[in-house]
Amino acid sequence: MTTVAARGAAAGDAVVSAGANAVASSPERLRITEIFHSLQGEADAVGWPTVFVRLTGCPLRCSWCDTTYSFHGGEWRTIDAVLDDVAKYGVRHVCVTGGEPLAQKRCLALLARLCDAGYEVSLETSGALDVGEVDARVRKVIDLKAPGSGEVARNLWSNVDRLLPHDQVKVVLADREDYDWAVARVREHRIDARCQVLFSPVHGRLAPRTLAEWVLADRLPVRMQLQLHKLLWGEEPGR
Repeated sequence: MTTVAARGAAAGDAVVSAGANAVASSPERLRITEIFHSLQGEADAVGWPTVFVRLTGCPLRCSWCDTTYSFHGGEWRTIDAVLDDVAKYGVRHVCVTGGEPLAQKRCLALLARLCDAGYEVSLETSGALDVGEVDARVRKVIDLKAPGSGEVARNLWSNVDRLLPHDQVKVVLADREDYDWAVARVREHRIDARCQVLFSPVHGRLAPRTLAEWVLADRLPVRMQLQLHKLLWGEEPGR
């Protein structure tokens, strides 16, 4: 004979099971600051029409950060909804950026879904968080933090071993100290033998011509880059 206690336990188990199933079947969501269509302004895809998916949140506070508006706020969106928005623009290239996109664990699922959908996908990440689980199809653009950023201690050097030939390492430089530090790290870790290395001046703080002359004088195996979007649109958000 089934007792009242047994029936209660069974009912409780059913509620727990239903709750677990609901959680398991709930759509994956990310907090999104903005999704916009522009020209890629950096890295080896520079100039290509690109959809940018900017995730909200960042554990770093770089002194020259130009996207502080992405640190807070945002809107919860399902990954399906994000893919629907991306598809509306009809472009090949998609860049997942931030903030620090890897601060949201579901970023990994978004990257994989974008690759599955046939996009050329890049990830702009600080390099302070482990990139070991990023889908190998994604072009990682790892932004090493020079001393002038105020976040040099956050560099996760084990990420260098995760680099693939299609990845890129970017170093944003504010002055000669930053430049000398970057040259030493590139040589120490032989980063240029692993992937492309990009040197970029902090907009408004290091003259591009000055950086170009340093690179040429030292015959460095790096690419110098300027931020195309800032040349075209300045500091306008969503560009």
